[in-house]
Amino acid sequence: MTMKSIAWVTDSTSTIDSEFAENNHVYIVPLRLIVNDECYRENIDINADQFYEKMRQHDKLGSSQPPIGEFVELYERLKEEYDEIIAIHCSSELSGTFNTSMQAADIAGVNVIGIDSKVGAYPIREMLLRGIHWQQAGCSAQEIKNRIDNIIEEMSFYIIPASLSQLHRSGRLSGSQFLLGQLMRIHLLLRFDEGKIVVSDKIRTFKKTKQKLLETIQQEIGRFQDVCIMHANNKEEALSLEWAIKAMSPSVRTEIMTFVPVVGAHMGEGTLALSWINRTALNSIDAEDEVLESVL
Repeated sequence: MTMKSIAWVTDSTSTIDSEFAENNHVYIVPLRLIVNDECYRENIDINADQFYEKMRQHDKLGSSQPPIGEFVELYERLKEEYDEIIAIHCSSELSGTFNTSMQAADIAGVNVIGIDSKVGAYPIREMLLRGIHWQQAGCSAQEIKNRIDNIIEEMSFYIIPASLSQLHRSGRLSGSQFLLGQLMRIHLLLRFDEGKIVVSDKIRTFKKTKQKLLETIQQEIGRFQDVCIMHANNKEEALSLEWAIKAMSPSVRTEIMTFVPVVGAHMGEGTLALSWINRTALNSIDAEDEVLESVL
């Protein structure tokens, strides 16, 4: 029986390597970054370094989902070239990208297995990498979706935003929360919960907020093999988190990742985050698999 060909569609929040994507039938549709009323395609017209430079010069920042026509055009092409299409996008609670992608599939008249990741960044990349591994191992598209759904159930993602004002401007923080935070000089520890970003804790100092984050991950030690430390142009603090995690458990594999610019637009330059996926029989793959090793 011949294995069906699968096209993978995602957006630029997935942080997937462009060369890996090209070699593995992954199609990336970029979100838009808006700086001072100018629009840029994320990671195409502007990279992270360029964005943060502009961010220091301008206060008017934002982002928007890709236009529906871009998805329609892509799906029209892919339905002629592949047997099946799996689309994995950033949380529908934070962006209209997933819904736009599904609407475009209807317009193009193509059946797409859509997966709302309920998150962004590192976990989406893992969903794609592991999904491609399972495809190559002979799993059907529906089996792959079931396994990816398990990743979504088992993932954790915590964020220490650098800028409450940036969160407030982008609509991620209410006016009352922003005012309270400013008055009391509170640092927030945020987490993803069913696709939404919610406040996990409110702490008076950045040092204590970082310590709370480390205490949170320590409770999960032993349930995961890998952890990703993400930062918005704040590598020094990312390295500090990596050192602390290694001191807790030397066997844990760590990775430091620079956030895509859209995160900086909403969370502010200097933001830190940790994410990990608890291992289950359904979502784990061989750690030495070539698919993973080619990009990690």
